[in-house]
Amino acid sequence: MFKIVRREELTGGTVILNEIEAPLIAKKARPGQFVILKANEDGERIPLTMADTDPEKGTITIIYMVVGKSTALFKELQVGDSYQDVIGPLGKATHLEKVGKVICVGGGTGVAVLHPITRALKDIGNDVTCIIGARTKDLLILEDQMKNASHDLRVCTDDGSYGHHGFVTQVMQEILEAGDVKLVVAIGPVPMMKAVSKITKEYNVPTMVSLNPIMVDGTGMCGGCRVTVGGKTQFACVDGPEFDGHQVDFDELIMRLQAYQEEERESHKHYCTIRDAR
Repeated sequence: MFKIVRREELTGGTVILNEIEAPLIAKKARPGQFVILKANEDGERIPLTMADTDPEKGTITIIYMVVGKSTALFKELQVGDSYQDVIGPLGKATHLEKVGKVICVGGGTGVAVLHPITRALKDIGNDVTCIIGARTKDLLILEDQMKNASHDLRVCTDDGSYGHHGFVTQVMQEILEAGDVKLVVAIGPVPMMKAVSKITKEYNVPTMVSLNPIMVDGTGMCGGCRVTVGGKTQFACVDGPEFDGHQVDFDELIMRLQAYQEEERESHKHYCTIRDAR
C-alpha cells in the first residue's frame, strides 16, 4: 500500500495533488518518467507522470485533473489513505543536455509534468524560459514552482484574466523571432502540443513533446498506447512518453484519445450516481 502523506486541492478542487510514500520509486525516478496507479481492487490502472520526487523523504508527487470515474475515485482518497498499487518508474527519462537557450511550454495539468524537466534543464546550465497557460487565472497551477525552476517565467490566460491575454504559442513565437533558441519542450493538451510543433518546425527548432495515449499495462505488451512517429509505430510506455514533436501524427493521436469518450462519460455518471446515493 502506498500512503498519501500530503494532499492539496488546486483550481477549486478540479485538480488534485497527492504526495505518496513510494521510497523505491522515489530513489530511481528521473524527470519525464511516469507511474501507474490503482486506487483499490475495483479501480482502473491510470498512468500519471510524476510532478516531483523526494528521494530523502521517499515520496513522489502526482497531480491529476478529475475527469472520469477513476480520477473521481482518486479524489476520495485523503491524507492517511493509500493507493493499492503504484508501479514505476516507467518510460524513458528525459534526455537532458546543455544546449543553450531553451523554451519550456506547459498547458493545464501538463505544467505538472513539465516542472521536473524544466528544473533539470536549468540545473545543468541551460538558459530556460518557461511559458505556462490556462483558460483562466483560476486554472493555473504551480506558478511559483515554475518560476523557481526557470530563469524567466511567462504566464498566459485565454481570457486575459492574468498575464498575457492569449495563447502560449503567441508568446513562444515572439521568443523564437528573437532567435538562438536551441530546444523547445511542450507538454499539455494535444492541440497545444500540435500547434507548438507546427510553429517550431517553421523555425527549425528541435521540439520534444510528452504524449498521453490510452495505456493499459505500461510495459509494451498490450499495444494500447501506440502512436505514429516518423511514419513508424511506437509505444509511448516504453519508447516514450517523450517524442520528437515534428514527427508525431497528432491527428491520429487525437482520434484514438476520443475512441472511448462515450463509455467514459457513462462510467463516470454511473459512479457518481452510486456515490451520491451512499
